[in-house]
Amino acid sequence: MSRSNIDRLIEPPLRLAGFVCAAILLLILLFLMKEAAPVLSSGGWRLFVADTGWYPMEGLFGILPMLVASLVVMLGAIVLAAPIGLGCAIFLQYYAPPVLAKAFRLLLSLLAGMPSVVLGLWGLTVLVPLISGWQPPGTSLLTAIIVLALMVVPTMALASASALSSVPDSLMNGAAALGLTLRARICFIALSAARTGIRSAALLSMARAIGETMVVLMVAGNVVQYPSGLFEPVRVLTANIALEMAYATDLHRAGLFASGLLLTLIVLALAWMAARSGRRDTQYG
Repeated sequence: MSRSNIDRLIEPPLRLAGFVCAAILLLILLFLMKEAAPVLSSGGWRLFVADTGWYPMEGLFGILPMLVASLVVMLGAIVLAAPIGLGCAIFLQYYAPPVLAKAFRLLLSLLAGMPSVVLGLWGLTVLVPLISGWQPPGTSLLTAIIVLALMVVPTMALASASALSSVPDSLMNGAAALGLTLRARICFIALSAARTGIRSAALLSMARAIGETMVVLMVAGNVVQYPSGLFEPVRVLTANIALEMAYATDLHRAGLFASGLLLTLIVLALAWMAARSGRRDTQYG
């Protein structure tokens, strides 16, 4: 069977799969909007920004402190995880012997699939007492950033390694023929050619970080306040939903669904940025 015939054969099921995925995403968004409608219709998004704090029993739904905490934790985690993950990817692709590279890739895959509660237990029993001895209470913004960074390093490393492996051999061989050292080839050729994939890896890691619940719930302290320092406890939106959904009713429940809708929109924005970046680099790169 020719390649064109194979393409025509698999195109319909691929189109169907894409349609199903898009339909599921749309249904999820519609569900979140429906459940959040009572609180949004009573005050709109201004309600979440203008209210002085999160006191749902008193009709106050100020999520801004938790939103800021979520973004700070996400950005802090990616600042730590991106260079470490990229370094792991470069080692895996260009420096590690084949046997070691295979074992290291397997280790990264295992770490990427590790249950978040396990890493949260490590953070709670090891990292929290360590930081508490330095600056109480230990459950803090810094702890959440460190544990989340460890969680997203495998994602950053594996996705970046995949991007580096797609760099054409002709580019690297041509640079070697011109006398460039391996370090120069990596810095000026490989990283530049793989910049779209590396950027997408960072955005994917950011989406993973902002959507994480259990780890941040266990080590961040869960105090609704603006993050005024690295050693202060904070509460993020995902932890707030997990803590309060079991007993929330009426507008309180709708407010939690509105928080989930906001998180979903942030993740969609990150995905849109990755896709737009890829199209721009394809067009001009």
